[in-house]
Amino acid sequence: GVKVLLHGLCSNTTVKSLDLKGNNLRTMGAEALGKLLRQNKSIRSLTLEWNSLGLWEEGFSFFCQGLRANNFLQCLDLRNNQINHQGAGELAMALTQNTSLQELDLRWNNIGLLGGRALLNCLHSNKTLKRLELAGNGVPGDILKAVEQALDHNQDREAFLSEAQNQVNILSKEVLSLKDEKNKQFMDFMDTVDKQKEEGARSEKMSAARVSQLQEALDEQYSIMNSLKTKLQMTEAALALSEQKVHNLGDLLNAMKQEQNCVAECHSRELQQQKQKGADREGRLLHDLSAASEKNLLLRNQVDELERKCKVQQDQLFQVKQDLTNTTAELKLRAVEAEERLEMEKRRFKQSFEDMESLRVKEVDRMTQQMEASERSMHNRIQRLEAIRISLEEELSQVKAAALTERGQAEEELIKVRSQARLEEQQRLEHLEEKLRLMTESRDEAQNCCLKQKEMVAEAQAKAKQLSLYADGLRKRLDELQQDLDSKEEEKVTELNKVKVELQEQIGRLEAERTAQDGLREKIAALERQLKALSSNHREALLDKEGEISLLLEKLRMKEAEISRLREEEAQRASFLQNAIMAYVQGSPLGTHSSRK
Repeated sequence: GVKVLLHGLCSNTTVKSLDLKGNNLRTMGAEALGKLLRQNKSIRSLTLEWNSLGLWEEGFSFFCQGLRANNFLQCLDLRNNQINHQGAGELAMALTQNTSLQELDLRWNNIGLLGGRALLNCLHSNKTLKRLELAGNGVPGDILKAVEQALDHNQDREAFLSEAQNQVNILSKEVLSLKDEKNKQFMDFMDTVDKQKEEGARSEKMSAARVSQLQEALDEQYSIMNSLKTKLQMTEAALALSEQKVHNLGDLLNAMKQEQNCVAECHSRELQQQKQKGADREGRLLHDLSAASEKNLLLRNQVDELERKCKVQQDQLFQVKQDLTNTTAELKLRAVEAEERLEMEKRRFKQSFEDMESLRVKEVDRMTQQMEASERSMHNRIQRLEAIRISLEEELSQVKAAALTERGQAEEELIKVRSQARLEEQQRLEHLEEKLRLMTESRDEAQNCCLKQKEMVAEAQAKAKQLSLYADGLRKRLDELQQDLDSKEEEKVTELNKVKVELQEQIGRLEAERTAQDGLREKIAALERQLKALSSNHREALLDKEGEISLLLEKLRMKEAEISRLREEEAQRASFLQNAIMAYVQGSPLGTHSSRK
């Protein structure tokens, strides 16, 4: 029935908790449970209390294989299942590859010392298990403490990972907000550019209309010049109209100059705002780099603390060696006392033998036999004591050699760890210095670009001033022409032919001025294009710098994660060394022999 039930649950996707307490599951049930754990992806809690699964080794191995392949189960209850040290070893092998189980209850089983060690070793590779209950299993206290330390380490690691994830989320939100602000600023800038384009098109239309009006006025002047002989008054009116139009053109030129000055001021303001924003970002980056340097200092302090702990452990090893020497001295003293006691007993036996000879002469033969037997037993005892003393000396020599080898290995490992930590710190510092150098170079390049843009703006302003000077020259020329016209009005009747020639020359000059104005308009358009290209290049450079800044922040986060991982590994190694030394001292034959005595 359990097999059919579990076979049906293999494809179920709604059941989250399964309780099979006290159902006397056997080999077939354990195999079905293993298949269920392989295929089911919804069950998060499984209770198997009082089922004696540990008695069926094959079925329990299938169950452990299913647990190894499962990545969804979070809570498992295996209380009172008669699991021995072999079953605990299979569970440990399954937990090395399982990445989802958080709580495991193994109370009131038969795990023992070997099973406890296997579970402790599996916790070095399993980083997700938070709670492991081992009461009532005959596991030594030092192993239980080591298991608690490993579980606390897993909990601290998960808390650290959650904090790091929260920081990453906060930073991603900030980056998104900055991107939105940049997009808004870019859209505003594009709107201003579009408005400027519309205003330029309107000004071009107005100038074209005015040019057409000027052309019409020139045509009228040509017709007036042809009818000068008959209509001198009409020529004067046409000249007045031309003067008014020239004044209008001067006003238009002034308006264009003002518009150009306004556009240049707007561009300069935007460039100043962008520079201020770039300076603020650089300040933030420098602040982040200072925070990273502070973190590196903290990590160095932690490495120093680990070195101090290693020194303390070395002192403890030295104390253990002293204790070993003291125990050897005590054993030697005890051996000397035992020999003295043997001599005293021999003397007592000799005295009793002499008394018995004097008192009981008749029983000499029987007493001699008893004394020979007693002497043989004493010789046997002496030989046993000598053999025990020799074995103790051999054990002491072995313990000394093992302690020396372990001390050498521990010192070598400490030296390797220190050298690796120093090399990694040097590499990180070099990498950070290179990043700072690159950041300073990029900042200098951005400043150079800003200076170039300022120079271009200054050049444009100089060109605009030149254009204004040229327009002033045109106005002066127009004033001179007006004076010439006044002087020639007095000589209208006498110098009509000369007036015709001068008017033709004036018309040619006006055409040349019109062509010059067209050239100036083309230059203005080219300058506007250059300004647009420079602004687009500056935007692209700013976007590239923002991308580089985000990459540097990600690299800093990765380095912080690596530093935390190295710190955890060093703490694990220190705890493993301490646990190994404590286990060796508690489980050594010297400790057991002294406790028996």
